[in-house]
Amino acid sequence: MKYEEVIKELELLSNPEDVNGMSRFGINPEKTYAVRIPQLRQIAKKIGKNHEMAHRLWDAGYRETRIIASIIEDPKLVTEKQMEEWVLDFETWDICDQCCMNLFRKTPFAYDKIYQWSQRDEEFVKRASFTLIATLAVHDKKASDDTFEKFFPIIIRESGDGRNFVKKAVNWALRQIGKRNIQLNKKAIETAEKIQKIDNKTAKWIAKDALRELTSDKIQKRIKG
Repeated sequence: MKYEEVIKELELLSNPEDVNGMSRFGINPEKTYAVRIPQLRQIAKKIGKNHEMAHRLWDAGYRETRIIASIIEDPKLVTEKQMEEWVLDFETWDICDQCCMNLFRKTPFAYDKIYQWSQRDEEFVKRASFTLIATLAVHDKKASDDTFEKFFPIIIRESGDGRNFVKKAVNWALRQIGKRNIQLNKKAIETAEKIQKIDNKTAKWIAKDALRELTSDKIQKRIKG
């Protein structure tokens, strides 16, 4: 597919009512076609991996063009400079999460960016740090337990950040680490109990929610089995 064909297909799939409704999710109606993720993946499949097209679609600035860009970009060609530029363009949680899941986690810089971005002030840059932890906990099967245990101090440190998209990502990261195996489950529960003692409303919410899932019969049965 050519760039113009991608834009034309997005326009055909777009519904004015859905576009207006996107504001409920904090998405600028002027920067979205309101096309669903499965449809975006179908378009991306037609395009295939394409470094130049990825950059052109990213620069177009729409929610959909950026999500498609994150799917078709070749992680082997991604540089640190590109990651730093793209992360500053994150304006919504779904662009942040899709880019981290589809692309950033596959780069050789992913783990370094977790540490760097966790100390940044920008809401979606910080969210990206914890989204990477969560997605790597699921997808990086070869990583050692020690790799993920090193993230617990970061999770504790940032557990007081009350911004909605940060606190949910911190919680997500803690839960995903705790679902890798029985050893990390125990460590994640211990970490959640430490967070629970922090005199902070957000920290207590993160801990309570994480403990509810990590100690549940469903999760305990799965990781022990």
